[in-house]
Amino acid sequence: MSLLLQAYATPGSLRCYIRHLGPSQVIASRQPLYRSQRTFQTSTGSRHNDLVRPAPGTGIKVHFQDSNGNLVKTVEGNEGDNLLDIAHEHDIDLEGACEGSLACSTCHVILPPEYYDLLPEPVDEENDMLDMAFGLTDTSRLGCQVKLTPELDGMIAKLPSATRNMFVDGSKPTKH
Repeated sequence: MSLLLQAYATPGSLRCYIRHLGPSQVIASRQPLYRSQRTFQTSTGSRHNDLVRPAPGTGIKVHFQDSNGNLVKTVEGNEGDNLLDIAHEHDIDLEGACEGSLACSTCHVILPPEYYDLLPEPVDEENDMLDMAFGLTDTSRLGCQVKLTPELDGMIAKLPSATRNMFVDGSKPTKH
């Protein structure tokens, strides 16, 4: 195991980097013996709720219903959009407190079995969050994890009667 020390001879003098490798093995240098590299990463705007609405009649239709089965709104989205972002884009009360990071269950939706079966299996993290969802059913999914595909055209997403964490501060959720 090596030990890295930084030594200063006098104030204002050059830095000396010393690495102690073991008994009688020392390396001294005026250059750092290692450099930590920090990277800066960015992501595209579409990853941050910046949806582009499809031209009317060209998108994948999703019918949002309330807990009683009444139609709230029919909207269109593009392939790859998720239900949470589409709901926020069209002012539908689907909270999404964690903004799609799989840390809550506030975007819980209930899907008909025929559409549920078209989706990939939920990952373990989604199942863990669904365990905390209010009104969990066999066809429950988190809206942030349901990505639209052409096969899902005409899908019905039923909103549960309540969610855990909804209206915590007394205000309605806003579009992010």
